[in-house]
Amino acid sequence: MSDATKILEGRTALGIELGSTRIKACLVDADEPTRVLAVGSHEWENEFTEDRRWSYPLAAVWSGLQAAYAELVADAERRHGAAPERFGALGVSAMMHGYLAFDAQGELLVPFRTWRNTSTGPAAGELSEAFGLNIPLRWSIAHLHQAVLDAEPHVPGIDFITTLAGYVHWRLTGRKVLGVGDASGMFPIDSATGGYDAALVARYDAILAARAAAGTAVPPAALTALLPEVLAAGEPAGELTAEGAALLDPSGRLQPGTPLCPPEGDAGTGMVATDSVAPRTGNVSAGTSIFAMVVLERPLASAHHELDLVTTPAGDPVAMVHCNNGASELAAWAGVFGRFAEAAGPGRDGSAVDGDAVFEILFREALDGEPDAGGLVAYNTLAGEPIAGLDEGRPMIVRTPDSRLTLANLMRAQLYGVYGTLALGMRVLAGEGVELDRMFAHGGIFRTAGVAQRFLAGALDAPVAVGETASEGGAWGIAVLAAYLRERAAGMTAELGAYLDERVFADAPLEVVEPEASDVAGFAAYLDRYRAGLAAEAAAVAAL
Repeated sequence: MSDATKILEGRTALGIELGSTRIKACLVDADEPTRVLAVGSHEWENEFTEDRRWSYPLAAVWSGLQAAYAELVADAERRHGAAPERFGALGVSAMMHGYLAFDAQGELLVPFRTWRNTSTGPAAGELSEAFGLNIPLRWSIAHLHQAVLDAEPHVPGIDFITTLAGYVHWRLTGRKVLGVGDASGMFPIDSATGGYDAALVARYDAILAARAAAGTAVPPAALTALLPEVLAAGEPAGELTAEGAALLDPSGRLQPGTPLCPPEGDAGTGMVATDSVAPRTGNVSAGTSIFAMVVLERPLASAHHELDLVTTPAGDPVAMVHCNNGASELAAWAGVFGRFAEAAGPGRDGSAVDGDAVFEILFREALDGEPDAGGLVAYNTLAGEPIAGLDEGRPMIVRTPDSRLTLANLMRAQLYGVYGTLALGMRVLAGEGVELDRMFAHGGIFRTAGVAQRFLAGALDAPVAVGETASEGGAWGIAVLAAYLRERAAGMTAELGAYLDERVFADAPLEVVEPEASDVAGFAAYLDRYRAGLAAEAAAVAAL
């Protein structure tokens, strides 16, 4: 069967992911999900609002989705001569956590508060103590409780809260549901039941009841009535409605009726995209933020503020090290050097240096840097960083007079800086005795083969694998989850891990890099300086 026929007959799976800087759409052959048939994307950026919060307007969500979808359709027509009118299955993924609160009429009560906001410290602290486990600042329950603590006027009107993926899915299908992985970043999940932890839900309802009795305004319903229904991978999560089809494709070509898989967070789709859903596997996702997900064999001995407890899309427990700041500052420096190359004009052979070439040149240069980056330390903190104790960020380059400032050392320091806070959290996980059989990496910084991957292996002192889908990331991951839904509906009984191992990744090529001793020692020295210099970073936040 030709690819054009597959597209026209809907033997495909569409994945859409709303990332921090790009909305991506990825169409795959539903029978062979490793075969990408078409892609589309749209760039967008968060806004730092007047009330000092990171947000995206909901209008930008839909204009961005429509642009990415239109580009995917155009790509399908260009490559295969066929434009899709329906799909075998569809899935939506997005940045996890944050706060989208709606009233009973479905109206947004306050602007979308993203995962990047760090104003929820009092709420996170109170809940962590009450629950006996770490509740991170970016979790939805921390945002909700902070709104209660701050007596925000919208609190009595709350009817429903969700994540960005849950919101888009709701508008496409009419169903208020969430994949268990994304739900685990809203409120703690009980892996034994696959739903919200009932004991902690009761504890939170009691906290609100006590505050209401003391005269504090609280939401009008119990917590479970406010949260989305939790679904595991492979469970049906509704169908595309006529209204939803028009939202995604205003041209009217897209027909309603496509089944949707549970909406997931970018952490869950990253696990799928790297076949990291089984115990003793893990992955690192690097983009605007950077985080590591490690699937646990057993519960952790104690709570740590550096570690979040979430789940795979199938509901298995995961330790997450999440850092608010990833590769954005690195990209800014690449932009500086790219502009220099543009201003310098074409080389002697008449060729100009494009954006991708700039990254590759700078990354290759970093390989010639000293193992410890020559004494340079780079802080990539555009936003606050809870693991490092920072409420806000101030990007900095710090060096001593005897450090060696070269382009190679500067770029190695910038790449190391992407992993700095992540390495602090991973060392806590190692102290718990957690062991890994494999660590996968994905994200745009791994497109230049053998550089960011090699430095990550040195930072973690563990082998790091990168596959061909590394740069496609979560959009491909949620497309695979959509294909999995289609297979389950057709009668397949395999669990998610077996499906990935046997149907998706069985013949997938991987590039595995072992840690080099010099990189391990060099990064350890760099991290010592990075940790010591956090006081200077905190002083910059206070002073500037």
